[in-house]
Amino acid sequence: MTQHLTAPAAAQADADATPRADWWRDAVIYQVYPRSFADGNGDGMGDLAGIRSRLPYLRDLGVDAVWLSPFYASPQADAGYDVADYRAIDPMFGTLLDADGLIRDAHALGLRIITDLVPNHSSDQHDWFKRALADGPASPLRARYHFRPGKGESGELPPNDWESVFGGPAWTRTTNPDGTPGDWYLHLFAPEQPDFNWENPAVADEFRSILRFWLDMGVDGFRIDVAHGLVKAEGLPDIGSHDQLKLLGNDVMPFFDQDGVHAIYRAWREILDEYPGERIGVAEAWTPTVERTANYVRPDELHQAFNFQYLGTHWDAEALREVIDTSLAAMRPVDAPATWVLSNHDVTRHATRFANPPGLGTQIRTAGDRELGLRRARAATLLMLALPGSAYVYQGEELGLPDVTDLADEVRQDPSFFRAAGQDGYRDGCRVPIPWTQNGPSYGFGAGGSWLPQPDSWAALSVEAQTGDPTSTLELYRSALAVRRSHPDLGAGTDVTWLPDTAPGVLAFSRGDRGDFVCTANTTAEPVRIKVPGRVLLTSEEVVLEEGELSLPADTTVWWSV
Repeated sequence: MTQHLTAPAAAQADADATPRADWWRDAVIYQVYPRSFADGNGDGMGDLAGIRSRLPYLRDLGVDAVWLSPFYASPQADAGYDVADYRAIDPMFGTLLDADGLIRDAHALGLRIITDLVPNHSSDQHDWFKRALADGPASPLRARYHFRPGKGESGELPPNDWESVFGGPAWTRTTNPDGTPGDWYLHLFAPEQPDFNWENPAVADEFRSILRFWLDMGVDGFRIDVAHGLVKAEGLPDIGSHDQLKLLGNDVMPFFDQDGVHAIYRAWREILDEYPGERIGVAEAWTPTVERTANYVRPDELHQAFNFQYLGTHWDAEALREVIDTSLAAMRPVDAPATWVLSNHDVTRHATRFANPPGLGTQIRTAGDRELGLRRARAATLLMLALPGSAYVYQGEELGLPDVTDLADEVRQDPSFFRAAGQDGYRDGCRVPIPWTQNGPSYGFGAGGSWLPQPDSWAALSVEAQTGDPTSTLELYRSALAVRRSHPDLGAGTDVTWLPDTAPGVLAFSRGDRGDFVCTANTTAEPVRIKVPGRVLLTSEEVVLEEGELSLPADTTVWWSV
């Protein structure tokens, strides 16, 4: 008997809105980039009202929580990661009342809300920094940042050789109130983002207060931006010659992953534990190894840390198995869940990364083979969602959106585009507003246009176009999340059992105490013949069952119930 199965082959499961203990250990968390998700007032910029109107879509998609990128008052020099007031909403996004309504509506729908927190640096328009500049070198407010005299006869050289992640020097010289050249201040990112000095008690006090402000508002946790960067090595030593990639935390640096950061997070954990409902902290921690990342999620520190090693792994069975094993092994000793993520607002979408040859990293600027990229992206998604731990979904990946690689220079807004050292604003390509409908000036994003232009081809990728189409990527995600929620073995635990006698290029593992869930993924460019381990639950592409065997197509993942 021959049986053809097209994706998705799964029944929808009802969402369970009942609060669960340790909900964060296997949660699927959806990242919303506010300016690009939904525009509620028609000005071309996404906002809280737009997000609020689309919460039922996220509930029906099947996610557990929504992580909101920054919406605080900000000059928007770095898309809101330059915060001027941590207790206020930027008018472009709405008001505190809008935030309160969004949190309440989300909770009523069974969704949790995680907000972005930016503790490494503020905006240069933050009141503390503006007063520090106005008061001059003698101001005690300068101790809340890293102000230093320059080197050279007249202080004309930066205090050390550190470089900004965005390119160029990590120091900018100030002008004294009398107009003379002054001290320099540190900014690991844009000049508009001066780094806090976490050795100063006022900084720690302020952020403990900020945490309580938002916890009192009802948020369920915080994603901590640059969690590895708060503490700098004593004396701010030079780093010497280095590869630019090391600035992302891929090597030991005196400004990243210093041991002192862990005392900060132990203090924060005490605050989180004071509140009911298991409020969580999630570290954005770029570290040299996943073992170093595990330090951030020890039992008395944060709950989760992003797994950037997994995100950067190309579509290759051997490499994927190694990073899966390493990630799970690193998290077991600290009793923390592994996390899995394929895309976010800082890297090229995986539908485009996988469309290009391996080895290009996560900052790809070419479209590649679109059909191949989408096929691999769908397979990679099912693989990711079958792993134990918590998974992150970046808005629009459920639509199979690629990066927009042909944005005109005049529309780009990424600050790295305007910096030195060959930066070219690659992040704009993954931040283009997502399409909701097949028609309209911005495909349903809002009543008007959009702050970054959308390709004409996105009408066919819209939520409206994909809803109800059993072969669409959106319906694949909906089915996968329904199966994950209804199947007791998916997401739980800390182990996978690799199956023996697997063909080269194929990943096959079982899950659960009884091994009654199996995932098989073919990462090669050719079909592979395999024995059928059970009943098909879900497939990323059409498969053919014949006489107890299956020809597993190239770049395809299948879920089985055994």
